[in-house]
Amino acid sequence: MSYPDTRLFIDGRWLDGGSGRTIDVTDPATGAVIGKVCVATESQLEQAAAAAQAAFAGWADASVLDRSGVLRRAATALRARAAETAAILTREQGKPLVEARAEVDGAADIFDWFAEEARRTYGQVVPARDPAVRQTAIREPIGPVAAFTPWNFPVSQAARKIGAALAAGCTMVLKPAEETPASTAVLAQVLDEAGLPAGVLNLVYGVPSEISSHLIAHAAIRKISFTGSVPVGKQLAALAGLHMKPATMELGGHAPVLVFADSDVQSVAGLMVRSKFRNAGQVCVSPTRFLIEETVIDTFRDAFVAQARALKVGHGLEEGSDMGPLVSERRLEAVDALIADARDRGAKVELGGRRIGNAGNFYEPTVLSGLDRGMRVMNEEPFGPLALLIPFKTTDEALTEANRLPFGLASYAFTGSAATKATVERQLQAGMVSINHLGLALPETPFGGIKDSGYGTEGGSEAIGAYLTTKFITERHAPRG
Repeated sequence: MSYPDTRLFIDGRWLDGGSGRTIDVTDPATGAVIGKVCVATESQLEQAAAAAQAAFAGWADASVLDRSGVLRRAATALRARAAETAAILTREQGKPLVEARAEVDGAADIFDWFAEEARRTYGQVVPARDPAVRQTAIREPIGPVAAFTPWNFPVSQAARKIGAALAAGCTMVLKPAEETPASTAVLAQVLDEAGLPAGVLNLVYGVPSEISSHLIAHAAIRKISFTGSVPVGKQLAALAGLHMKPATMELGGHAPVLVFADSDVQSVAGLMVRSKFRNAGQVCVSPTRFLIEETVIDTFRDAFVAQARALKVGHGLEEGSDMGPLVSERRLEAVDALIADARDRGAKVELGGRRIGNAGNFYEPTVLSGLDRGMRVMNEEPFGPLALLIPFKTTDEALTEANRLPFGLASYAFTGSAATKATVERQLQAGMVSINHLGLALPETPFGGIKDSGYGTEGGSEAIGAYLTTKFITERHAPRG
């Protein structure tokens, strides 16, 4: 299949970069250049911010039914293009086609969810002390938004930000990842076809640090939303704070999984293999630190390793591929360095631990045991196909390790005990806790972390609130006569 070059989308028009500069887009499965993405100049960033500002008043005043209708029509159009968009996503990002298709379908569901939420931005009447006074609190869109989305889920993460902002009545300048530009651009295409007014959504690409510093400081921008790594998130949050702008930060994690002896250990192992190696482990909520009650760790290890060994690693467009490549050579080298450090410090490689071939960024599904807290991998999010097996004796010991790191995005637990379940759901320090199944990241549920994993939520009924401000109005009735 052909892969489209990606242009900028500013004020309702598709444009080349003003300087003629482009960035190569590569297929991570082959290393071949498959396309180019245009680079925005500073003047084009100004145009995008100005367009978002100019369009804001009209979009904020638009009927919620009109805003809802645009999102619904865009969702329908995206579903009609799902097969094509999924293939584009696989070419530029590497994930298996079935995962790419699920992401695109999920993005359409997100648009549908926020189409309904647009109708529910309720205010309230506050009872007054004086019967002659009326007190109300109304919700208003915060203003133009600068949003930054990642390469690991370039369609669904952009849909979360776009859907919430547009439903609330905000406009947006979006900077998607340059590694995966074309799949995100499809969202702008379907929204444009759905009747979104010019300037409400603008797409820019280029040098990330230059774009973020320009947009966050821009007077037109009133809110920041970022999904990405903890170090970059902290930098952008600090910059947003410097300009007194609220921010939503969905950052990384190092998710623990607590597996107790009273769970169905072999079934849990199979479920966790599918979750761990989804998108080659490049998932912010990917389970990584597997804390296994020591009486069943051998059973879990044997089942987990056997099923991980059976995974087919290959190009995402090849039929039957269970796991694709890492997105870049840099990501592959980062994972390899963590494994080498652990191996040098005495960790045991139960499975994998090596690059596959010389072409593309393929890495073996890897399982390590014999770990200690001094190893880098026990403290740094691997963001790759790497599982860590760690035994525990008591629930307190497992919770201590689970909560040890400064991250707090997702946690998982498997137990047949109601008492244990109650303990872990209360004491796990995470923004999201999934017990006895995988139940995260649905459009209707909150999605966000605590501690170094960020703040704010991008799912559920709370998500739209980040794009709204509360205005309190108190009014005394004029006396008659």
